[in-house]
Amino acid sequence: MSEGLHQYVEEFALRYESAGLPRTAGRILGWLMVCDPPEQSAAQLATELGASKASISTMTRMLAQFSLIERVSRRGSRQDFYRIRPGAWTELMKTRLAGLSAFRALADKGLKLMETAPPEQRLRLQEMRDLYTFFEGELAELIQRLEALQRRA
Repeated sequence: MSEGLHQYVEEFALRYESAGLPRTAGRILGWLMVCDPPEQSAAQLATELGASKASISTMTRMLAQFSLIERVSRRGSRQDFYRIRPGAWTELMKTRLAGLSAFRALADKGLKLMETAPPEQRLRLQEMRDLYTFFEGELAELIQRLEALQRRA
């Protein structure tokens, strides 16, 4: 891996670490975004990223559960290979949308429980509900627009 790619993979790792993923998971994602060939074995990932095979195994399992990467096989090889799952980023946004919906529903539930409470006591829940309702609608619309663009491409 060139020094430039190494720095990019580290930047990718730090960005994803700040979003809550382990740094090694971010490194795997970063490397799989730029590597050639696009499918890498666990051994290749361990070598390129300077990580243990156990760590690679744990992190690839986690990333596969998040639907960001997928395990694939190659004809004639007994090894598993990993690659960025096609459509992973759109699916990630759909997962985020489901999260927004869940938080909006939580605020709605709180407001229902607090129906008879004074308005100033309900205000925090109303602000929460309004924010999540807004972003839920906007993100849903953005995803629809993105999918329409992808169908045309």
